[in-house]
Amino acid sequence: MIEIDRLHPSERDVWEGLFRGYIAFYERVEPDEMYDRAWREFQADTRLHALGARLDGRLVGITHFFTHANTSAPDTDVCYLQDLFTAPEARGMGVGRALIAAVTDWARDQGCSRVYWNTHESNSTARQLYDKVAENRGFIRYQIELPTSAS
Repeated sequence: MIEIDRLHPSERDVWEGLFRGYIAFYERVEPDEMYDRAWREFQADTRLHALGARLDGRLVGITHFFTHANTSAPDTDVCYLQDLFTAPEARGMGVGRALIAAVTDWARDQGCSRVYWNTHESNSTARQLYDKVAENRGFIRYQIELPTSAS
């Protein structure tokens, strides 16, 4: 049975390994400080949120998400599911589906009107699940990178 809950302080190393797997999947490299900052935010659970999926007590999947205002419905926030990753050995066992359902339940409890996320068009494995649990509205994402004060 898959258990979903907040990340426990003792799971820091396992979480980081999973998050690094997610970052590597998208062929990115991030500084160690990014992982430290994210972990602090997830433990505070105020601005950024995280859930973990466990099989037999072992962390095998993670999701990161947050809410933000919505201009087309200013009286309700929306929830952006930013990251979702399952350990390779746990794929196909319902971990991703369970994490999406848990974020959806959380967002509903917070009064959000929508949960949404992005994925790369080439991520066909994940898209098979996403096509079953959500509607692809056909949007294409554009991005402008801005230098940070650390750059």
